[in-house]
Amino acid sequence: MRTVRDDEGERYLLVKRSAESSLVRDPETGAERYLPNAALTVDDGTAPLQTAAEAVPEPVRRVLVATPNDRALGLLVELVDRGPLAVRTLLDAYDVCESDLHGLLGEFRAAGLIAETRVAGERGYEATEPTREAVERLRAAAD
Repeated sequence: MRTVRDDEGERYLLVKRSAESSLVRDPETGAERYLPNAALTVDDGTAPLQTAAEAVPEPVRRVLVATPNDRALGLLVELVDRGPLAVRTLLDAYDVCESDLHGLLGEFRAAGLIAETRVAGERGYEATEPTREAVERLRAAAD
């Protein structure tokens, strides 16, 4: 499978190629259609699996990549629902050792999922807008 672009710059996944046309899949919708080969160029700069992943909204992809397990995802959800929260509150409220908590918080900050803030004069964290959007979308998908 390869990534291709049409004359308008839209990206597709190449499913099958024949002499005159190619069957392509729109990564956002999954819809397949035939386009003339003359209208397509190969996009060697974008891996096909990356193109396929782009069907998932960017904030959701960011959360998926940054959360290695349910505990990490739960921490993000709590920051969305209850945040901003002081680090002391996070340590007291959840069964996470200090080093693991700081490791997760560092990963989340690097991914742009949380931001450092002050809570009652203490260092704390709050969910960013992309995180709130991602959690909202994930909850909606579960309905």
